[in-house]
Amino acid sequence: MNRSELLFGLHEMEGIGWASLNRIVRCGMLTEASFSCSEKEWLGIGLPPAAADRLAKQWSPDWIARRLELLEASGYRYLAVTDEAYPFRLREAAEPPWVLYLRGRTELLTRPSIAMVGTRAPTVYGRRVGEALASALSAKGMTIISGLARGIDSICHEAALPGPGGTIAVMATAIDKIYPPENRSLLRAIKREGLVVSEYPIGTKSHPGLFPRRNRIIAGLALGTVVVEADSRSGSLITADAALEAGRDVFAVPGPITSPKSRGSNDLLKQGAKLVSSPEDIWEEYREPWLRTLPGEGAGKADGGPTGEGGTLALDENNLTSEESQLYHILHQGPFTFDELLGRSGYDFGLLHSLLLSLIIKKAVVQLPGATYKIV
Repeated sequence: MNRSELLFGLHEMEGIGWASLNRIVRCGMLTEASFSCSEKEWLGIGLPPAAADRLAKQWSPDWIARRLELLEASGYRYLAVTDEAYPFRLREAAEPPWVLYLRGRTELLTRPSIAMVGTRAPTVYGRRVGEALASALSAKGMTIISGLARGIDSICHEAALPGPGGTIAVMATAIDKIYPPENRSLLRAIKREGLVVSEYPIGTKSHPGLFPRRNRIIAGLALGTVVVEADSRSGSLITADAALEAGRDVFAVPGPITSPKSRGSNDLLKQGAKLVSSPEDIWEEYREPWLRTLPGEGAGKADGGPTGEGGTLALDENNLTSEESQLYHILHQGPFTFDELLGRSGYDFGLLHSLLLSLIIKKAVVQLPGATYKIV
């Protein structure tokens, strides 16, 4: 049984949260030998008594098999943090989920994306801005990520869904639940045409504490986060903080100084967030590294620049660092999986991920299914 299946099984066990799984992994107990561990051994690594008792009684290959069957029968799939296809941007964020539950177009996880969040009770101004930004960016090929909440989140999902970029909804509930209830039809549409993501197993009971945890996933999946409209106590500011902690860009839409709904976003601008007055303010941050090969941009020359085969701009290796250039030339002999690149490059795990992310953003490299990489 591989590490991915072991992680999935432990994650499905009631009472085993992020911290408990972290203890198990750090103590080297993510192995098949753990099936025979006693309650005392589980207590010995610091697990709570209830969790230790449950593991000693239930933890087995049969447990994992039953949970996998339930997941498959429900029409969902999972990705563990050890899987090569796990989103590399999220893996680099603070406390990446050990397991993600998915339904829909999983290829959206590898696409350039921007998070858009805001108040649950937007003004007419906020609604118009959120809809216009999400629609325009999706039309350019950017995937819009949000949290399926009332207000700005739902507006951005709906506006982005028809475009080439599509949308990802990160849920604060179990993947089989719906909140708020009025978003039932929107959720069905995203499952069919976009992607729904949750870190909570089927059947997990909802409670308020799950909602702030969701925000780190929204920020971690995206290149940057846009706060469209938010008051000074908005949960959207938690997402902005998570973006900063993950080293991602933070954007904010300015609002009327007389509007309480804009105090949070205006405060972000005072603190150095990038001001957004049009979709181009976001697009211009990223369009050059992508070499304009995203859906919606078309083929051939763009802005009079030189083109290579297939209408994409020719790569200028002067824009690569020495480490990126070395990895780029290794990939000339590829394609290679991530593990193969670890062996060929000699780079450590974190550095290799960082270099691959940079090369993907610079549109020198693309990621294929199964975490395989090749040059463009």
